[in-house]
Amino acid sequence: MRGSPMRDTTDPAARAWPPAEEAAHGGGAEPFARPAQEVGQADFLVAPPTTGLTTGLTTGPVAGAPVAVGPVATNVGPADFTVGPVRPAPVPPAPVPPTAARPTAGQPWSVAPPAAPASVPAGWAQPTGAASPTPSALPVLPAPDPWSSRPAPPAIDPKVARELKRQVAAELHQQVSWLTTSQGSEVDRATRRQRGRALIEEAVARWSDGYAQTHGAAPTRDQDRALAEAVYDLLFRAGRLQPYLDDPEIENILINGCDDVWVSRVHQPLRQVPPVADSDAELIELLQDLARQHGGGERSLNTASPTLALRLEGGMRLQAMTEVTPRPYVAIRRHRVASATLADMVNLGTVDATLAAFLAAAIRARKNVMITGTQGVGKTSLLRAMAAEIPPDERIGTLESEFELWLHTLGHLRQVVPMEAREGNGERVDGRAAGELTIGDLIPAALRMTLSRIIVGEVRSGEVVPMLRVMTNGEGGSMCTLHARGPQMVVDRIAELCLEYGSHMTDTLAYRLAANALDLIVHVSMVDETAVGGRRHRFVSHVMEVTGLGENGRPALNTVFGPRPDLGEPRAVPHTPPNCLDDLRRAGFDAGLLQSAYGSWSAPLALRIGGQR
Repeated sequence: MRGSPMRDTTDPAARAWPPAEEAAHGGGAEPFARPAQEVGQADFLVAPPTTGLTTGLTTGPVAGAPVAVGPVATNVGPADFTVGPVRPAPVPPAPVPPTAARPTAGQPWSVAPPAAPASVPAGWAQPTGAASPTPSALPVLPAPDPWSSRPAPPAIDPKVARELKRQVAAELHQQVSWLTTSQGSEVDRATRRQRGRALIEEAVARWSDGYAQTHGAAPTRDQDRALAEAVYDLLFRAGRLQPYLDDPEIENILINGCDDVWVSRVHQPLRQVPPVADSDAELIELLQDLARQHGGGERSLNTASPTLALRLEGGMRLQAMTEVTPRPYVAIRRHRVASATLADMVNLGTVDATLAAFLAAAIRARKNVMITGTQGVGKTSLLRAMAAEIPPDERIGTLESEFELWLHTLGHLRQVVPMEAREGNGERVDGRAAGELTIGDLIPAALRMTLSRIIVGEVRSGEVVPMLRVMTNGEGGSMCTLHARGPQMVVDRIAELCLEYGSHMTDTLAYRLAANALDLIVHVSMVDETAVGGRRHRFVSHVMEVTGLGENGRPALNTVFGPRPDLGEPRAVPHTPPNCLDDLRRAGFDAGLLQSAYGSWSAPLALRIGGQR
């Protein structure tokens, strides 16, 4: 029998093992570059050993089976099973060189002196008093195809990978049970993975030898490596979903049943990709394994709990549904801007330096802010960036359904009390799940934690009422996000959620609550031109000041920043000075910045359709 196909000692990268995680445990049998915090299916799944493995791997595509494990070659063959060149770990795109520096204490944001209101900066057209006409003929270029230049990974038979996974899981369970008994304590995850890696190598080597004897030709090293990665992903990660999770350029993964999978990449339209499971039952099993890995013990997906919400490694958010839908449906979103600041928002084009200075001063002046917009426009990233302006010694609390802000891990704020809602199991006499804790349930406890500010990641339901009461009664400076399609819909959206709080709530009371609680509403918009060869433009379009109750009993709004349709500019530029301007000046804001009708933008937003060209 030939030796393990996983080791190539001539490769410098392969000789650089064991990694620190394994060296600490006396390991290092073979290279695997897996984060220590990963929790895998082998930690929970135990299957009986099976015999008679199917030799389904071929040197070419397998008839009637998917021909790829993942979408791109750069995600195939981790260093864990290296026999040839080692694939580098995916890295995020290089940061844009900063063009706006984050302010420091005593030195607030500053930009170039604003132009006089009547002056038009270079690159801008003179105002016409009407919206710019849409050009009659625009060059529409085909969007670059990021997939076409990437070679396909080696074809493997997923059935073989699942068979090996079951065998290794059973063997690993036996070894872990023996170690637990002999040591008198639970086996840690690093040791579990170390032994799992060795068992995977042995299983792949045995299978390869059997395949060579049966077919007269051995699988290639790349095929062995791809098969080993597939087995590892099934045991410890997300199975055939993993290559998409590893790709930092993918923003959304949408699954409409096992064989209808779509992904969207940065500034690219949706594209269909190979199946992530051979059946819907297998897909549901994968989701259940992910729930055990990442759900903290109380999240599940079954007939009694047909929906599942999880945070995955790297801050990705998963939402799944079954039973109430004809097939299992899944949506996975990635937050690509992890530790954003307002300077990052300037460099990304979300705000200009004038608006960044305004928002930073609003945070220092302890204004209550609600960030609104549709799904995927960047509300959470902007909230995270604004939170970076909070003085580092303040004690704040975050309340989220699933952790997405991660303010307690970023390091800027020294005292963060992170709170996460918890799903329940079973049913109480009042109809609620036993053990369930909602964001609304957590707010009273948060108020007793001596917090200077409370930040709610997303207000979705009746918890808007206790959140608005916190803003009304506290010291100010709290923030939250809310789904709303347009800035003109925000007030009614708040009222709708308030009415979900209880039968005693009325429109009049909801409007009064919002008027007394909120200082600023920041609306984030997106223009998606990927269908015509352009990109997705995400930006703040409106900043509205809430000035109390208006004559009609609704909150009165003052548009401080807004778009300029007459200039073809959809992004927020100065409109009307806020009533709270003196408070902002005391927090270091230069009121002269509001004198420029064009803000700090050097030219209107470059759109392929509409806008000023």
